[in-house]
Amino acid sequence: MRILAIESSCDETAAAVIEDGRKIISSVIATQVDEHKLYGGVVPEIASRRHCESINGVVSEALERAEMKLNELDALAVTYAPGLIGALLVGVNFAKGLSLSTGLPLIPVHHLRSHIAANYLAHPELEPPFLCLVVSGGHSHIVEVKSYTEMRVIGRTRDDAAGEAFDKAARTMGMPYPGGIHLDKAAELGNEESYKLPRPKVSGSKYDFSFSGLKTAVINLIHNAKQKGEEINVNDLSASFRKAVVDSLTDNFIGAAGNMGYDKLVLAGGVSANSLLRRRVWEETEKRGWRCYYPTLELCGDNGAMVGAQAYYEYKAGRIADMMLNAAATKNIELAFNEV
Repeated sequence: MRILAIESSCDETAAAVIEDGRKIISSVIATQVDEHKLYGGVVPEIASRRHCESINGVVSEALERAEMKLNELDALAVTYAPGLIGALLVGVNFAKGLSLSTGLPLIPVHHLRSHIAANYLAHPELEPPFLCLVVSGGHSHIVEVKSYTEMRVIGRTRDDAAGEAFDKAARTMGMPYPGGIHLDKAAELGNEESYKLPRPKVSGSKYDFSFSGLKTAVINLIHNAKQKGEEINVNDLSASFRKAVVDSLTDNFIGAAGNMGYDKLVLAGGVSANSLLRRRVWEETEKRGWRCYYPTLELCGDNGAMVGAQAYYEYKAGRIADMMLNAAATKNIELAFNEV
């Protein structure tokens, strides 16, 4: 089964042709990073306008690279939630138009489910059930993946997501957008024991995360040093901050897996590209004799391929939308597209 998948939830306009949820036939991404870098972060209105300008060309190129025409496809898929509402609407309405004009079934896909499914492309042998840590700029979840379409959230951030904390800390240190990447590179050159930072816990919810206090601690540390004329070692602070975030993510994730009896662990989302997080989770699973999976670096960020991978399993579960499909800025990963 060949699916043309479209992703436009934030600042990447992407399309891909995927076969049977496991094989990438083509994948095209048009990024807006350089433009949003001017503002220190994603500007939703600009993102929406750029999606409008790029989506036709991106979809056409994905088909061209696949050496396929629309009538050779079996279905269409699109990210409908969660994300920036204006950006999502561009992809959803474009996909609806294609579905209406071609008669191809339209498969709505949840963005976080797609990130998890990126691992099916990187690891064809991977099958549920497993426990997954989904970490990105907007989300930090521990998800029990019972089947390809049945999931349960057992832990989540109560405030800032891990990726958001990385980006804001990096910006305060003077790094350009997207800050998390630059902070990770600086941290590789620093001493992670140089600065003592808190490891926030959520009372009564042992698997939930909280990064707001940690982020504020770093920002206050930098501002206080500037007021006193003291020098901040950016590499050391980056390393210390990264370790604090990764400690929180890893401790909760490994603890949940042990308590729930899971020995197959998966990383997903943009922050799964973080070098320390990948090392730590791998080391912790290795010492316990567990299995660990994470996407290749090119599949960590937003892309159309991951949408097509998850779409295959949504289709097999009978989850097909009509022309009433709408975008949603927020949506629980546990729910099907037509469930409130």
